[in-house]
Amino acid sequence: MSSTTAPAVAQKTISLPRSALRPLAVLAGGAVLLLPAFADEYWLNSILIPTITMGLAGIGLNLLMGYAGLVSLGSAAFMSIGAFTAYNLLLRAAWLPLPFTLVVAGVVAGVAGLFFGLPSLRIKGFYLAASTLGAQFFFEWLFTNFAWFSNHSLTLTISAPRLEIFGIDLRPAPGRYLLVVVTTVLLYWLATNLVRSRIGRDWMAIRDMDKAAAVIGIPIASRKLLAYAISAFYAGVAGALFAFAYLGTSDAHSFDLDKSFEVLFIVLIGGSASLFGNFLGAAFIVLTPIFLTRLVELLDLSTLFDNGFLINFEHVLFGLTIVVLLIREPDGLAQLLRGIRARWAVWPLRA
Repeated sequence: MSSTTAPAVAQKTISLPRSALRPLAVLAGGAVLLLPAFADEYWLNSILIPTITMGLAGIGLNLLMGYAGLVSLGSAAFMSIGAFTAYNLLLRAAWLPLPFTLVVAGVVAGVAGLFFGLPSLRIKGFYLAASTLGAQFFFEWLFTNFAWFSNHSLTLTISAPRLEIFGIDLRPAPGRYLLVVVTTVLLYWLATNLVRSRIGRDWMAIRDMDKAAAVIGIPIASRKLLAYAISAFYAGVAGALFAFAYLGTSDAHSFDLDKSFEVLFIVLIGGSASLFGNFLGAAFIVLTPIFLTRLVELLDLSTLFDNGFLINFEHVLFGLTIVVLLIREPDGLAQLLRGIRARWAVWPLRA
């Protein structure tokens, strides 16, 4: 006696093909490159540069967490490695071109990420997060107590010796903005192709079920270590840009544990396994403090709410946002935008 089931009805949506979206992408890219001609220094220095840079750091962590299913709480440590490596290369090997310096800074951070990713071969979950947390405390202690890394500066601060490419001075805000944008676009393109490659598919198989991935012949150990190395590479480049294109000067405490949590919040708010979502999360992290400060000034509440209260309120707001997103939309702001775009695509025909 056979049983019958009702056929499932597939719902189709109407959307633009990829070929139709390419001109829009070209226009958006042109608008980004021409933005310095219209935006003032405040927008470039305080909003756009930190948002793009932190979004790049979020891509590194998202490759590790969202695609490979691994954990890290030491993103800021690898950012500091990139910053101090770039500083020493620019100071002690001034003949090296700036793009090569950024690549080497990322590679050095990647090697450190590879080393601190070794525990992932044995442990998982909370214990793995605790082991990567050790990198955060170790490198903060290293760069604070050994003055050689900061050229024996009494304050242990580092300042960008030079920012130029082919003799073009990049120290003004538009130059630093274009440096950050071009670097981020190249690394975003690399990450997009990476997650579509065999390596990206292996990562997602390990994330979904590592034992099944091992059965079908995926090299679990090498893929995990590669995920940590590439994640740290992205964090290292982002750290160098954050120190020299945004802060202008920094020390080891500029990349403390709070910075690691900021990168983690960017991934959770923007959306796991979403490259573009990292920039949405970074925009939320960067713009929220500015919005709260401007709101207090607009309502003339500065006598009631001081800076300490605003900082604590920001932490509460970030926590509430993450909790709400995890409940309502675990895939973050990127998924919310995809849902809105899908509804608008069929808006005239939707019942």
